[in-house]
Amino acid sequence: MIGIQRLAPRLGLLSIAIALVAANPATAAPPAEVAVGQTLPDTVMDGLNGPARALASYRGHPLIINVWASWCGPCRAETASLERLAWSDAARGIAVIGISTDDYRDRALAWLRQSNATYNHYIDHGLVLESLLGAKQLPLTVLVDAQGRVRAKITGSKDWDSPQAQRLIETTLGSARR
Repeated sequence: MIGIQRLAPRLGLLSIAIALVAANPATAAPPAEVAVGQTLPDTVMDGLNGPARALASYRGHPLIINVWASWCGPCRAETASLERLAWSDAARGIAVIGISTDDYRDRALAWLRQSNATYNHYIDHGLVLESLLGAKQLPLTVLVDAQGRVRAKITGSKDWDSPQAQRLIETTLGSARR
């Protein structure tokens, strides 16, 4: 960025804008989506209701990742069932986490307080997690095995503590829990 003032008379505004974007790593393209069957790469997640944590720290146990936003009605509708699932016997040995795609941390935190969320939630920055998980539609729930491989992606709201959802979880992650 040093010398932009000296370069300005010689370069057009478009050239300066391109130079600034290229120099700023925060504007880098988000990562590619991890397909079903592929392993999630490690990334540090910024905690909303707890500390930051590396995604890879969940390895060794199956993982259910719910991608949501505070403004998303279907996301809000399934929140209570995810909370019940997280603390149920059906999820024993499985970690349940939430990833907010909210642009504003305060809005995500307000929703967590309102919903009385107790399991770990994180907030996405720069579309990193949203892109990795393929969250083109919300809510998105991703089932990940103990080795970090994506086993299923489910879009739309579900009653996650229902017998049907528990069968889906058992079918997808059941053998990985043992």
